[in-house]
Formats: sequence, C-alpha cells, structure tokens
Amino acid sequence: MAHHSLASQESYNPNHLLDILLGKMQLKNDAALSRLLEVAPPVISKIRHHRLPVGASLLIRMHEVTGMSIRDLRDLMGDRRTKYRLSDAQGRPKAEDRPEPQESSYAH
Repeated sequence: MAHHSLASQESYNPNHLLDILLGKMQLKNDAALSRLLEVAPPVISKIRHHRLPVGASLLIRMHEVTGMSIRDLRDLMGDRRTKYRLSDAQGRPKAEDRPEPQESSYAH
C-alpha cells in the first residue's frame, strides 16, 4: 500500500475533515459528498484509507463549497505544515511545450 509523506504525521487525519464536511453540509454519506465536491466516489474512499492525499484542487473545491478557509480545512485534517516543498519540475514547461532553439541568421 502506497502512503504519501503527510500520512506519516501522527496528527494527520483526513477522515476528521471529511466527517466535519458531511455534518456541515448535512450530507448522508461519502457518495453525497463526492457529488457535492464533483469528484469520483473512489477519490473520497482513497482519501479515507490514506491512499490519496487531499490535494490542492480538492481543498480549493472544499473552500468554494463550504466557505471555510483553506487554513481551517487543513487544520481539520491535522495538516499543520507551514512550508511546502515544490519539486524542481513544477512550473517548468513540458519538453514538448518548450520553443525550439532558433538558428542564427548571421553568416559566419
């Protein structure tokens, strides 16, 4: 079973966040929550079983639906990190999107 690095933090509990959202939005189950958040039901299941982290796009969607701050949502799941590490690849254009180097038109 693949665990993400955040799952190793003792305080990390995405189930608490999901349960709070169920109560706040007066939903009966995870299927209703997945419909509200516009994600496939297996996404919620994988988050509950610590096989998938709550990603940025899902946090933003939770914020849009509930009106709760991102900080509050992260606190509810026990994510107390204050800094984030970005990989070197993030923000770089993909190889196929990079412009081709232009040959010089100067005569040598």
